[in-house]
Amino acid sequence: MKDIKDMTTQELEQMLKERKKAEQADLAKKKKEYESKRDYTVNSCVEAAINLNKVIQEFKNQVHQLMDEQATLISEYGMIRSTSKGGFTISNSDNTMQLKRRRDTEPAWDERSTKAVDLIKDFLGDAIKKRDTKMYEILMSFLQRNEKGELEYSRVMDLYSHEDKFDDPRWKEGLRLIKESFSNHLRGYGYEFKIKDKDGKWTNVLLNFSSL
Repeated sequence: MKDIKDMTTQELEQMLKERKKAEQADLAKKKKEYESKRDYTVNSCVEAAINLNKVIQEFKNQVHQLMDEQATLISEYGMIRSTSKGGFTISNSDNTMQLKRRRDTEPAWDERSTKAVDLIKDFLGDAIKKRDTKMYEILMSFLQRNEKGELEYSRVMDLYSHEDKFDDPRWKEGLRLIKESFSNHLRGYGYEFKIKDKDGKWTNVLLNFSSL
């Protein structure tokens, strides 16, 4: 092979062309290998997730049916408190395994909450902001809405804790309207599975992928 300094311009251009062609072929090969590996990873993991989802759904349906039957039996014995609203916990005879049915609810506020927030913000901006900036910011933070544009239950509960601090009609009416607009909807039942460890403490059997 000629030394580069002995090559003609045409020969150098041809060598450069061949090198570029080889580099492009190498890149194309690496791209194909990457995409093949990527597709395998995505397809195999998602297909496995779909299968697990079906298994978990079938398992939840089975648990729900069994716990409904158990709730009926417990009710016949008069062992479910009237305040449970469908939630209860049962253990095996050895007290080494435990199953809990949790009543999952979702707080909601109707259209009256908009008027309530307007009244409270008007009062806070007019009577509190200049007098006590820190208190104003704290109370305003309780009215912040989440990404869905909804009031947060825990924040509204914090707002209620300050109910007796002010006598302004806007404050009182605003809190009254928020209370009236509130409702709690049943989303469904969640289930918790627990076993006792070697130290006698209850530990959760985790089925939530992100918790493992």
